[in-house]
Amino acid sequence: MAEQMDPRPSEAWAEVVDQMTFETPCSRLWAPGARSGHWFDGATLNLAVNCLDRHLAERGDQVALHWEGEPGDRRSMTYAELHEQVVALSRSLHGMGVGPGDRVGLHLGWLPETVVAMLACARIGAVHTVLPAPLPVAPLADRLDLLDLKVLFTQDGAWRHGTVLPLKARADDALSAGGSIEHTIVVRRTGMDVAWFEGDRWYHDVVAATRPGHGPGGPSPRAVAADHPIATVPLANKGGYPASIVQGTAAMLASAVAVHRRLRTGGVFWCAGDISWAVTQFHGIYGPLACGDTTVMYEGTLDVPDHERAWDIIARYEVESMLTSLSVVRTMRGWAREMPEVSAVPSLRRVVTAGEPVEEELGRWLVDALGAGDLEVADAWGQLELGGIVRVTGLDADAPDPMPDCGLDIVDDDGEPVPDESVGEVVLRRPWAGTMVGVEGPQAAVTESHWTRHPGVYSTGDLAVRHGDGSVSFLGRADDVVSISGQLVSLREVSEVLAEHPYVERAEVSWRKDPELGRSLVAAVSLSDDAGSDPDLDAVAVELMEAVREVMGGLARPRAVLVVDRFGDELGRAERARAIATLATADRAGSPRRVTWEQLLAAAGR
Repeated sequence: MAEQMDPRPSEAWAEVVDQMTFETPCSRLWAPGARSGHWFDGATLNLAVNCLDRHLAERGDQVALHWEGEPGDRRSMTYAELHEQVVALSRSLHGMGVGPGDRVGLHLGWLPETVVAMLACARIGAVHTVLPAPLPVAPLADRLDLLDLKVLFTQDGAWRHGTVLPLKARADDALSAGGSIEHTIVVRRTGMDVAWFEGDRWYHDVVAATRPGHGPGGPSPRAVAADHPIATVPLANKGGYPASIVQGTAAMLASAVAVHRRLRTGGVFWCAGDISWAVTQFHGIYGPLACGDTTVMYEGTLDVPDHERAWDIIARYEVESMLTSLSVVRTMRGWAREMPEVSAVPSLRRVVTAGEPVEEELGRWLVDALGAGDLEVADAWGQLELGGIVRVTGLDADAPDPMPDCGLDIVDDDGEPVPDESVGEVVLRRPWAGTMVGVEGPQAAVTESHWTRHPGVYSTGDLAVRHGDGSVSFLGRADDVVSISGQLVSLREVSEVLAEHPYVERAEVSWRKDPELGRSLVAAVSLSDDAGSDPDLDAVAVELMEAVREVMGGLARPRAVLVVDRFGDELGRAERARAIATLATADRAGSPRRVTWEQLLAAAGR
């Protein structure tokens, strides 16, 4: 009979709770119950208080965040200054009728105002959702329609890769399709002209009107129940929105504190990732601020104004700990090869990658290029459903403030532990405090399989191998969701986007190893009559790739397209995927390639 979940959470959670501030302390840390049990019984708290108010007496004049704009402008805000802006914005939101449980959308790039809005929502008990700035109008409209927002934050334009994205115009077009948003608050970032409608308000006017001396006082921080929603984060699915994870206030805070205790060195912390990446929200903002550290933020991309931007940021702010994705590290290595000289940054002591493990050779490059031979390199693994990072490997095992034990095990299809060096599914046998408090959307029931597939444990859906020395190698997803540079992408969703194109009769998507991204997607399509009898394959491939990028973002864009004469029924889905990956890997020229079904059969060993 398969082993069950250990009924007791790790004792280290008690140490994490000691670093959290409660309005009403919990009567007990954990009790048995559905999913991962009931955490923080009877407790009330406020996330913004934990990130700001409690630090003011000792750290009011300490810099809370450094920020760099893509054009080169910079701002730094102390804990006292950040607190003042959060209080002012929360007063204004309260005056607009926003209260506990109301939904607020943040269609913003990574600006200081984004952090202010996140914490202002937390201060009054509102629930925020970050909407990626690059979203085109159609998928943005779909998300807005599902979220039922009361207020939407956006900006006139957003700098990204040297160009300006027209965020306000996109938001206006998306809102014209429907929705019941009462107010749109606009950050003036680029100075570009924008249309103005009833309910639109400039961010700077909203904040100025409620600062001390400019209007009536607002409410005190709202203490909410431990499981009160703080944010929703979309999972990979159709358009990225049918299922959204609901993070609870105490769960989010506990996870952020537990992880940051392990990652921090006491100096400046930098999460080099976009604000739409959940890791950035959980561990690049909440974790550092809850622990009273200084965090670094940047707008746009790391190759503007030049490829040295990452090195400049680390050196300018004397960053000690850096959390990022593997794709960022690989991209930095590629840039370094083209730069005349790469200087190590003496302040940097630790680099942790989330989403995928660092290969040995890439780890050595990090040590040499950034740390001058003296740098800790570690891997972080986790899931959105668990509140972000759960396990960190590669750091000193005897260091203080260890991560709570999640009871990680690897099992077969029957839920039985597999021997060392055997592939199996990762499960967690111990309750985890950061576990989601709910799921929303038409595909919400799918997430229940985490607890029903192997009753008594949390089934992650990730594959891994445990080695003889106790280390674990994570191999990716067991389902059709793959991690591309730390972000989950649904192969089925990409196939559906391709199949909706008029030139495509049928589409199949797989993945292959990629020297830059770690993994990249490859597509095989059979063309419809609409494509013509002798189509320009290069033009067709570009159009299909762009169709995916527009709907799902750049990481989901296939890097190779195979044009198949037909799809037979001799191969199962997994066999087709392996055959497509094999043929695409054999030819990395990047140009679309015609193949026959017989070639796919041969690649599958038939």
